[in-house]
Amino acid sequence: MATRNPSYTNPKHCKHLADYKLRHGLSGYKSLQEHFKTNPLGRTSVENPNTKIPRCNSCNGFQGRLYVCLICSSVSCLDHTHLHTKSEDGHDVAVDIERAELYCCVCCDQVYDPDFDKAVMSKHIMAMGAPRGKNLDESIGERLVKRRRCGSVVVEDLVDLKKSKQLVSIRDRRAKSCYPLGLRGLNNLGSTCFMNSVLQALLHAPPFRNYFLSDGHNHDSCRKRSGDRSCLSCDIDNIFSAVFSGDRAPYSPANFLYSWWQHSANLASYEQQDAHEFFISVLNGIHEKEDKSRNPNRDIGDCQCIAHRVFSGMLRSDVICMTCGVTSTKKDPCLDISVDLDTSNFSPSIVNKPGKLNENSSISTLLGCLDLFTRQEKLGSEQFYCENCQERRDSVKQMSISRLPLVLCLHIKRFAHSSVRNMSRKIDRYLHFPFSLDMNPYLSSSVVRNRFGNRIFAFDGDESDISSEFEIFAVVSHSGTLESGHYVTYLRLENRWYKCDDAWITEVDVGTVIASQCYMMFYVQKRLYLKADEDLSCLPIPSRRDTFLPIAGCC
Repeated sequence: MATRNPSYTNPKHCKHLADYKLRHGLSGYKSLQEHFKTNPLGRTSVENPNTKIPRCNSCNGFQGRLYVCLICSSVSCLDHTHLHTKSEDGHDVAVDIERAELYCCVCCDQVYDPDFDKAVMSKHIMAMGAPRGKNLDESIGERLVKRRRCGSVVVEDLVDLKKSKQLVSIRDRRAKSCYPLGLRGLNNLGSTCFMNSVLQALLHAPPFRNYFLSDGHNHDSCRKRSGDRSCLSCDIDNIFSAVFSGDRAPYSPANFLYSWWQHSANLASYEQQDAHEFFISVLNGIHEKEDKSRNPNRDIGDCQCIAHRVFSGMLRSDVICMTCGVTSTKKDPCLDISVDLDTSNFSPSIVNKPGKLNENSSISTLLGCLDLFTRQEKLGSEQFYCENCQERRDSVKQMSISRLPLVLCLHIKRFAHSSVRNMSRKIDRYLHFPFSLDMNPYLSSSVVRNRFGNRIFAFDGDESDISSEFEIFAVVSHSGTLESGHYVTYLRLENRWYKCDDAWITEVDVGTVIASQCYMMFYVQKRLYLKADEDLSCLPIPSRRDTFLPIAGCC
């Protein structure tokens, strides 16, 4: 089971705060609550309506931090706060006026209490006009228990291959090859490296792989039921059977290419296509076929097709009115997250590359890209109409991730278009990315808490019990220019890296992967990644032989 985030659920214990609550309960919090004031961006302070500028009762100073005692309500600067504690027995806890945060005068440190943060947030929610019927006391755990009852079966079906039918040991077959089972080159059928690179990532996405290898989509029964001769899921099922058959000769996914052309007629050509656009097109094709046979009226966020069960997450967009502070929230399902390259770091490239470094040859970081994705963006008054103010207002927009998928696809926006110059170009900056990724800072729960000063409070959509730790297993890289480029995929299997360059499979070192110009990165939840290596030792035998023979010399 995933561990909960310690920064929210296990705040540092303070015995002086505990003693205060034991003697006085929540009376101090409630008496102070009417003086809380929150600005439109969520920052709360303590204000006295009779005094515009708070001053220290001892020295009459107003600069620096000021604190109000929870026992006697006296206001003191930092130095006199400590003197006040020494002279008045039991006056150990105060509140930072500027930040509305608890401060222990004995420990000389900030302390946290969920009850205090609940008092702050309750005042803010009441000020914003919270809808009736919302139970502010319902715990995070209670809501998550409800969610797990609905969603746990979906995840477990994809995690454990040992529950699949017809499982056999393949150690003998693997011993005959130096590469793990499932590594097989894909022939280039004419500028189809974009297709081959994405297919290699899909073939080795653990929950996606487990679904097809355990006969989650039956090729024969599907065609009998629908009569459709161009089913993407059926052709992907055939590719899985071929790739995991043990045959190492390059495979030609010609039938799949034809089916994809039928689904995406506007992209049907022998010209180079965009790998990211192809990835989204394939998942949409799988969704449309599977969802028709189940419930066509179901919302995409609740869809149970394999594409959405594995890759679908939920993004949250908050637009905050700068005048009244009312927040307009919208949630949208997503199959991937597209991020801009972070250009804040212009340090020279540490990657050894031939030739001189150009202006784009500095390094960005994936964490910087994600920080940029969740950073607040100012919007002009012409872009937002406030329903509360009943007119257009200046606002701030902030993105976050409401729900993480089992497999996280991060798309790097390397191709930029200038409407002024009417031209497109590729951004050649190198991107430093971690193999282990913690997505907790980018979850809505973390982003909203940070907006409100890292308050400890429960809110609808909290994901603190959902695993946020991911491991990378595939990187799709693009080399060359916008007009003439080439895609390859780097796969991480059994803690080794393999380069899939169309029909050729070679083992590479970590430095080669880091030096590549990554375009798409595929991360899987850590618990599934660790289990994937176990499952590779015991996989179901494909029930069908290769439908298509490899085309020798076609590359």
